[in-house]
Amino acid sequence: MSGAALLDVMNPSRVSTRTDPAENTTQRLHAELLRQALAQEGIAADVHDGYGLALVSVWVGLVVWCDGYRFWWRTGWDPERKRAVYAWHPAIEPGRAARRVAFRYADLHASHPLSPTISDMASAASASPAGNLP
Repeated sequence: MSGAALLDVMNPSRVSTRTDPAENTTQRLHAELLRQALAQEGIAADVHDGYGLALVSVWVGLVVWCDGYRFWWRTGWDPERKRAVYAWHPAIEPGRAARRVAFRYADLHASHPLSPTISDMASAASASPAGNLP
């Protein structure tokens, strides 16, 4: 390697940060397959991608990452090591991964139900007389 080429590699401003578009497609494809498998489990989710990863947003505190090879998500906290604990599953098995994510979703859904929606609050406000407001 010539001296100039070596300097190009060592200079962070000269190194491309772009990822292979085909790789992004693979990550997005696997994330989309996971989203579809979650939908079959009755769980709505959104897919987002960029910067070499795809994310499946499932619930408050439950995001599944995909790098094209595996899915991983946070499952808890290790108080002894003071760090998060993660589970992972191969991306080639989105159906089985969705089943595992569904178990985590059920735990989180039970402990963190969604707060009332605006329509719920509006119907509650219209049902109660205005004279009872503090």
